Amino acid sequence: MTALGDAIRDCATMFRRDLRHSLHYPAMTISGMLVPVIFLLLFAGVFGHTLTAGLSGGLDMVAPGATRYIDFLAPGILVMTAGFAAEATAVNVCTDFREGIIDRFRTMAISRGSVLSGQVMGSLLRTLLSAAVVVAIAVAMGFRSSATPLAWLGVAGVFAMLTVALTWLTMAFGLHAKTPAGANSLALLPAVLPFVSSAFVPPAAMPSGVRWFAQNEPFSPVIDTLRGLLTSTGIGDHAAVAAAWCAAIALAGYLWARSLYSRGPAR
Repeated sequence: MTALGDAIRDCATMFRRDLRHSLHYPAMTISGMLVPVIFLLLFAGVFGHTLTAGLSGGLDMVAPGATRYIDFLAPGILVMTAGFAAEATAVNVCTDFREGIIDRFRTMAISRGSVLSGQVMGSLLRTLLSAAVVVAIAVAMGFRSSATPLAWLGVAGVFAMLTVALTWLTMAFGLHAKTPAGANSLALLPAVLPFVSSAFVPPAAMPSGVRWFAQNEPFSPVIDTLRGLLTSTGIGDHAAVAAAWCAAIALAGYLWARSLYSRGPAR
């Protein structure tokens, strides 16, 4: 078998290991799924009417195409789903790294990159399943999308792109942290940053300083792209900016993770 074939086989093996680990220890996966669902229920069911009433001119004036708050909220919750699901990756990688399992993998005749790539593939699958659950619950709560099948493919592509980027970043967090608790704390950063974005209210409704941050932070263009695709209102240049942010985060996370993986754990 060629070197490429060996690398693919090793990645598939590590992917299966990650899936088995998720089945044996489902708590982190379930937590990453439940937290965004709780936020969906909280903001759509409890705060939604008040937030919509507080927007000058109504929601449709500042977010055209989203006449119901659940339609405006769902894309932001999807992005938070990717952030919370990535926490599990940080904790799993940190646990493996600090317990010496990865050191054992280094002594085996396997592709070095497969250990990390298998984690990325497993995280992508888990996060896509979590997103499907969130969308199903949003639909049950009244979410309706006018997106075409092609637009839904675009939503899946943008979401997968964000998931891969956050997975590489949180994997680096997991390799850097000294304990799983520390990895979990670091991984909270991309999970909570969407709170100061266009996820819950339009930036136009925010004070000027907060508005500037919300308009220029990494998650807002991703949310605006998903919202435009789901509500068929157009995405403008949001998709290009979102792709650039995801590529930058993925590259930085990948390079940092590979460097930490090659260096080994601090003793």
